[in-house]
This record gives sequence, structure tokens and C-alpha cells, in this order.
Amino acid sequence: MKLERPEVLGSFTTKVPTGFGSLYITISEIDNKPFEVFCTIGKSGGSIMAKAEIVGRLVSLALRSGIEVKDIVAQLIDIAGGEQMPWKDTVIKSIPDALGKVLQKKYLKPQEKKEDKL
Repeated sequence: MKLERPEVLGSFTTKVPTGFGSLYITISEIDNKPFEVFCTIGKSGGSIMAKAEIVGRLVSLALRSGIEVKDIVAQLIDIAGGEQMPWKDTVIKSIPDALGKVLQKKYLKPQEKKEDKL
């Protein structure tokens, strides 16, 4: 069952360095759980922006469809492409990897972060 979007949602935006420039990840929440994601990088209409946008759209669809954050993170983390960039205590390997790591840091408990990927 797909959840309907309320008219107003709280959100936060995180800036993450990638090999393509700064990626801005905005996550909207309901009851401190992620509901939708917007990823923005570069100029509107560019191919990198299109790739970032589709990652956000598909993750949003998964979240609204009831897929657990840990399962989404497992699919995103460690996808590599382009130049890798250091960020906090990790390395960002791609746009999907960046989103996976932001979701992981914010929403997963330490024991969930150590589980094997799917």
C-alpha cells in the first residue's frame, strides 16, 4: 500500500561531496521516519542531475511503499562510480552510495549498519 503525501512535511538537507560536485540530499519525514528524498547536483537538465533525481525518486517510491530503510541502504551502499571523495568518517563512492550513507547514519541503529548486504 503506497502512502499518500501530506500537504506539509518537515525536512532537512545534507551537503555531501561527490566526484561530480556537491550533492544536496533533502529528506522529508513523517514521525521521524524518512518519507521522501530529493537529490540535487549540478545544473538542471544535466545528465548527472538526471541520475541524482532518479535515485531520489526511486528511493522515495520505496519508502512510500513500505520498504524498510535498512533494505534500501543495503542496495545503495558501495555502488561505485567516478572519483571517490572523503566525507566525515567514510568515503563517498557515488551518488547512490552518498544517499545510502546519509540514510544509514540518520536512521539505522549500529547493529543494523553492520548487517551484510542483500
